[in-house]
Amino acid sequence: MTPPSNTPDPGDSDKLRMPDDEPRRAGTATSGGTSGAGMPSPVSGGSKAGSKAARTTQDTDTILARLVVEQGFATMEEVQECIRKQRDAAEPGGSLAQLLVNSDFITKRQLDRLRAQVEAERSGQHIPGYTILGKLGAGAMATVFKARQMSLDRLVAIKILPRKYSSDPQFIERFNAEGRSAAQLNHPNIVQAYDVGKAGEFHYFVMEYVEGSSVYEEIVRKKRYTEKEAVETIIQVAEALDHAHTKGLIHRDVKPKNIMISKEGVVKLADMGLARAITDREAAEAEAGKAFGTPYYISPEQVRGEVDVGPQADIYALGCTLYHMVTGKVPFEGKDPSEVMRKHLKTPPVAPDAINAKLTSGVCEVIEKMMAKRRADRYQNCADMLSDLHSVLKGETPAIAHKPIAGAAQEAISEVLMEVESRPAEIAIDKTRAPSPFSHVAVQFVVIMLIISVILNFVLLVL
Repeated sequence: MTPPSNTPDPGDSDKLRMPDDEPRRAGTATSGGTSGAGMPSPVSGGSKAGSKAARTTQDTDTILARLVVEQGFATMEEVQECIRKQRDAAEPGGSLAQLLVNSDFITKRQLDRLRAQVEAERSGQHIPGYTILGKLGAGAMATVFKARQMSLDRLVAIKILPRKYSSDPQFIERFNAEGRSAAQLNHPNIVQAYDVGKAGEFHYFVMEYVEGSSVYEEIVRKKRYTEKEAVETIIQVAEALDHAHTKGLIHRDVKPKNIMISKEGVVKLADMGLARAITDREAAEAEAGKAFGTPYYISPEQVRGEVDVGPQADIYALGCTLYHMVTGKVPFEGKDPSEVMRKHLKTPPVAPDAINAKLTSGVCEVIEKMMAKRRADRYQNCADMLSDLHSVLKGETPAIAHKPIAGAAQEAISEVLMEVESRPAEIAIDKTRAPSPFSHVAVQFVVIMLIISVILNFVLLVL
């Protein structure tokens, strides 16, 4: 399936909402007339002609009758029989769906599948050249349908802007911008854009259909990834991001729900809804001070609403995603999005190997560098990150992320020197007895250096 746009990851609602707020007619069927399937139209009695409720029921029953016949669940004669029963009932208004089930023409399971298709058709049937097959998911900004492109006989995913946003220029522009951003990218690890347009009142975006599951769904299913599986997946996403960054685009919403895995194992980065040109200063300044992204994976600079957000923001989000994959937990949790985002700014995450002891030091070092609070401390580009990820995959030390022992020793020595230098200039001395040789600063420094040397030699022997 193709993921919906901009839904929070852990703990978000699975309730699906249609983009339609108002019902629409499915065809030219009228009471007592014929439906698009060439059969008597279902009738919803008990309300005057032209009422919204009557039209909604009639439209739904008309589509249901056609789909039942088209998909071979029942014959034309069997459906017509139920329609006649519905029309001749002593108390009009009975459900065609229930009549079909009660007559043993279709099963309850078949009806459940058909209901999803009926609902999808009622919202997307007016897009010319496509047959809506069902709903894939819904988010705050759009609903995504599975469809067949008739001209090329291929499956596609169609994202439809809800009707309530169809008159809002800002939402329409953002929706169309997603299509334009995706169209600039041509990479095997990015969901391909096919078309953007408007049909009637609906704005739509047609894209590649990925049959498979999302990384988020896989985390839910198996609790966590193995290190090898996670790194292999992240490498493909990093390749996609490298391509996007080279084209001058930043994604700004990298997260498990926006990473699809096809049945063939190909990883696809989806949802360019928040993508923006790196050089688009006007758009950046218009969004200044606003946090765009998903709280569990958002970078510190996005939380602060900084203007100069760059590729390092995507690298941070990908680090959070890798953390989630190998630990089964998001880096930061809180009672609300604001608390989670505050933690991205200052709180260090729990070390990944403290949650999953099976992780190597190499992958932990890579995650630490990807998730550094300061952009200057992260990988500056995807090429460097990919180099370290490939090293981890081969069981080698990640050269860029790794902190050598010599460097750690130098940091320790610097800290000692700073402590020595920060001591008071005058020290009271007991002159009633000879001073100890250890009272001299120089001797103390030599002793400390000897202790550090012994520790380092021990560490080297252990390694």
